[in-house]
Amino acid sequence: MKLSIKVKSSLFLAMLLIGTVIVLSILVLQGIKQNQQKQTEETLARQSKLANVYVKQVYLSQTTENPQDFFKQYGREIARQIGIISSLHVTIFNMSGKVVGDSLPLESTRNVRDTLSYALKGKIAYQESGDTLSYFAPIYNANHQIGVVQFDYSLINSKKFYDNTIKLFIKIGLITTILSFIIGYFFFNSLVMSILKLRKVTEEIQLGNYPDRSTLSRKDELGYLSQAIFYMSNEIQNNIKGIQQEKENLQLAVEKLKVLEKQQKQFIGSITHEFKTPLTVIRAYIDLLDMYSDDPKLLEEAISTIGKESLRLYDMVEKILKLAELEKYDFEIVKEKIDVYSLLEDLCLRMKGKMTKFGLSIRTNFEHATILIDKESFTLIIMNLLDNAIKYNKTNGEIYVSNKIENNRLVMNISDTGIGISSELVDKIFEPFFTVNKDRSRQSGGSGLGLALTKDLIEKQNGTIRVESKEGSGSNFIITFPLAE
Repeated sequence: MKLSIKVKSSLFLAMLLIGTVIVLSILVLQGIKQNQQKQTEETLARQSKLANVYVKQVYLSQTTENPQDFFKQYGREIARQIGIISSLHVTIFNMSGKVVGDSLPLESTRNVRDTLSYALKGKIAYQESGDTLSYFAPIYNANHQIGVVQFDYSLINSKKFYDNTIKLFIKIGLITTILSFIIGYFFFNSLVMSILKLRKVTEEIQLGNYPDRSTLSRKDELGYLSQAIFYMSNEIQNNIKGIQQEKENLQLAVEKLKVLEKQQKQFIGSITHEFKTPLTVIRAYIDLLDMYSDDPKLLEEAISTIGKESLRLYDMVEKILKLAELEKYDFEIVKEKIDVYSLLEDLCLRMKGKMTKFGLSIRTNFEHATILIDKESFTLIIMNLLDNAIKYNKTNGEIYVSNKIENNRLVMNISDTGIGISSELVDKIFEPFFTVNKDRSRQSGGSGLGLALTKDLIEKQNGTIRVESKEGSGSNFIITFPLAE
């Protein structure tokens, strides 16, 4: 038979109280017993002192100095007088262990030889027999032990008190058990009813019916549990909504993947087209050389053109591989703290020769700022942007490079006075193979991959890039990176 929580809890409370009463009873009874023993020993110790005082008085008042003659003459009277003083049965022994005085001369069957032997050696000794405690103490004349006095102390009252105390604890234990079970049963009834309410709520949640408020208004653990169930049901509802939202997001992701697949096909098509152009030029010159191998002008032109197209093809392959590496493998980078001031000056100086070749000038305005970045990636970013500013600039144009600190970030500007970008094309310039001016990019060897690669490198370093441009008015690339802590 299964017991309810009310019954189990009530029985547990009753057993706990019974155990408490038993432990307390044992401790109290031990204390009572020790206290009784202590009081008895103290009482008998006082009586033994009085007995010694009385014996010394009598001994000093008599004329004989022999203890044997002393006890023969006064032993019975001493025992009788000490018995009257102490109200106890008193027995006097000499040093031979022979009874020389008894306040109540009755025949005794108790064997006290072993206990008496300790007292004859000047020690206190006692033994318990039935309801009587026999207490043995040495007695002295002025200087030496001359015998032993025995007190017979009745333990009947002490045992009666001890037994009555045990009965009292038994009664208290029974009454406590019954009352605790009854009180506990009604007390736990309210707890069980609260638990049943919570159980019903959980069953409703299982069926999909969520509560709109906490079931219990208690301020104890059950009340907290009720609130927790209410919060949990809200979380379940939110999670279900979240799953539904995730399902919708998954559907959107599938659609986006389809778009990406289409973009991939377009990307492959663009790669094929971009690769085909330089290869077609190279192949055409090879055919011409095969036909007119003795034409020195054609040979010179072919060598120059094939060299340019092969370099363009090589640069395109290298950037495609780098772009694929960034997107697929998240390549390992080594970040370090660098001061951009000296690095920007060095990079601009390295590109100054190419700028001079195209008749361009450069202005700079740098300030010291420390960022945590991969130095090689940072170098490639700046070189790509400077190269772009050279390729798409105008004759006798200008390039301006600067940096400053705003809102705990490094902000760099690389601007040119070139052909600019129309507003409808600004958002597309970071796409692979996109070029603003096809003819200009072919002349300069551009593949349309530099800005796509640059954007990926910047984002890998927790940076941002954007462009401000108008067609015919030049472009300004704005790059930001967080400052190093």
